Amino acid sequence: MDTPFAFVFARNGAHNILVDTGFMREGTGAEMSERFGVPEWISPLILLAELDVKPADITDIILSHAHFDHAGSVHKFPNARIFIQKSELLSWHEAMALPPQFGFLTAIINPDDLRNIFDASVEHRVTLLDGDKDNVLPGVHARFGPGHTIGQQFIILQSARGEIVVSGDCVYSSTNIAGHNHDGVYVPLNNAVGSVWDQLKTIDRINDVVQGDLSKLIILHDNHRWENLPLVKEIDGFRISRAH
Repeated sequence: MDTPFAFVFARNGAHNILVDTGFMREGTGAEMSERFGVPEWISPLILLAELDVKPADITDIILSHAHFDHAGSVHKFPNARIFIQKSELLSWHEAMALPPQFGFLTAIINPDDLRNIFDASVEHRVTLLDGDKDNVLPGVHARFGPGHTIGQQFIILQSARGEIVVSGDCVYSSTNIAGHNHDGVYVPLNNAVGSVWDQLKTIDRINDVVQGDLSKLIILHDNHRWENLPLVKEIDGFRISRAH
């Protein structure tokens, strides 16, 4: 599969926000990178440094879900509050406790990420969301979007050009919304532990927000690599693009 990995940095006043974090190629993260055949990687910290953002500058992290490629760097941001759906976090603890024959469910979960989120909880830096919530942070809205995982969410950002939706993994490509041959029939994801029914309802919710305008949708695994977004900088073949 040709699948890029991405995360979003947003700034609003005193808030330096990450929507997802990418992952670190160290420890179990390195093992998972090998297991899933990720041939090229750059540290999220290097990309942020190109924007003059230090790890300590990040004030808030909103996790779309807890898969290793989205939550694998949370421990690198010691001052950040973490926002995640309660059902997302608790469902992974439940899944981890199941017998080994249920291992398919947790194949994309790095237990170290769950440990790091727990450590942040002990430091009172984790907020568990319970469904939709407007203004989680100023101009940042969370929408419950199960299907790919039990408790995934997608994020709406208020920007200079209006509302922008960050998909998490509710959508993997424009085909999920536009349909095969642009026939408008929603296409479910191949990789999921939730239900297809929930996936398609979540895709429909996203479509309602963007009103069919896919230029308002940031697909983190966009295999067209954000062709519609202006390029800010390229580092060793990795792109920083502007979403607004």
